[in-house]
Amino acid sequence: MDAIEKAIRNALEKGNAEDRAFREKVYRSAFAALDRALQANPGVTVEVAIKRRKAIQATITEIESEFLPAVPDVGLEVDAPAAEPAATAAPAIEIGGDQAPSPAVTVDGPAQPASDAPRSRVLPVVPDIMPDATLAGVPAIDMSAPAASGAATEVAPDRDERRIRGRRLPLTAIFFTVTLLAAIGIGVFFAIQTGVFKTAAQLDTAPPEAPPTVEGDDFTPADGANAPAKPGAADQSRNWINVFSPADPTHVAAPSDAKASVMKDDTGPFLRIQSGPSGSAIAFDVGQGVLEKLAGKHAVFDIIARAEEGKDTQISVDCNFGELGDCGRKRYAVGQQRNEYLFDVQFPNKHPGSAGTIAVNSDFDKQGKAVDIYEIRVSIEP
Repeated sequence: MDAIEKAIRNALEKGNAEDRAFREKVYRSAFAALDRALQANPGVTVEVAIKRRKAIQATITEIESEFLPAVPDVGLEVDAPAAEPAATAAPAIEIGGDQAPSPAVTVDGPAQPASDAPRSRVLPVVPDIMPDATLAGVPAIDMSAPAASGAATEVAPDRDERRIRGRRLPLTAIFFTVTLLAAIGIGVFFAIQTGVFKTAAQLDTAPPEAPPTVEGDDFTPADGANAPAKPGAADQSRNWINVFSPADPTHVAAPSDAKASVMKDDTGPFLRIQSGPSGSAIAFDVGQGVLEKLAGKHAVFDIIARAEEGKDTQISVDCNFGELGDCGRKRYAVGQQRNEYLFDVQFPNKHPGSAGTIAVNSDFDKQGKAVDIYEIRVSIEP
């Protein structure tokens, strides 16, 4: 006897089992207990829940058949002109509704005594009884309580579901193993690339060289030839071609709302330029002879400049080299210290045909700030 049948029979024994209404309430209580057990186990699938419900229906059908009276075997006389009905009522149990009258049964031949007549059991049809939330006067049935045999009545996944879970576990283990091996492989590759596995002979065990020392603001590198140039200082390693010098301001053109004037202080002579409110630029001529030297070459232009004292600014630079093209628009943040602002141009191998210009806007934000231009020069890259 399984746990479900045991629980239902125990409940029937606590009342009048011969009362059909009482049995129906017990059956409804069994379905309600099943629903509670299913809700307490959210891992159960719909298919498993349906199987458990049908199992209870089969158990109820079996139990209910024990309360049906036995009926004799019957036969039909086909050739008889008329058959006298000797009806023996076989009640049909219908849970949840009124009891319908049983159909008439015709017996062929004289009726046999009740003691000698063969008997057979008719299994009732048990409908799909819906559970009631509360049933007065019915013993409670707990599908999760342990049965007399000591086995707990619980809704467990069926065999197909366990088989699927069994197949899922190896796939998870395989994925984890592959991921772990990939991580180990990446770690080994990284260690090889970074030289972790170098032998002692391959490692540089020589004492580290002493870093160069800095005393005050002066730094003397090991090789004086490779020392970096100071800001504003001429790079003697280049063959510079002069484009503009404050000594000859005649090659500068300033629009009507712009200013350009030669000035001098302890840093040397310079040309202070100031763009107008319209943002107009000051143009510096680049002679045709200079452009002829640059044709087909890679050239680097150098503008040595600083901002007016107390007024850092941003300048923009445009070029027009005639047949040789332009340099695109350049933009630089200029501070109050003299510095160099470089840009390079790859010139096509053409004849320039005329002179060109380099236009400088002293204040990209159009706030009237000035810039001091010390020199504009160009060199040819080897």
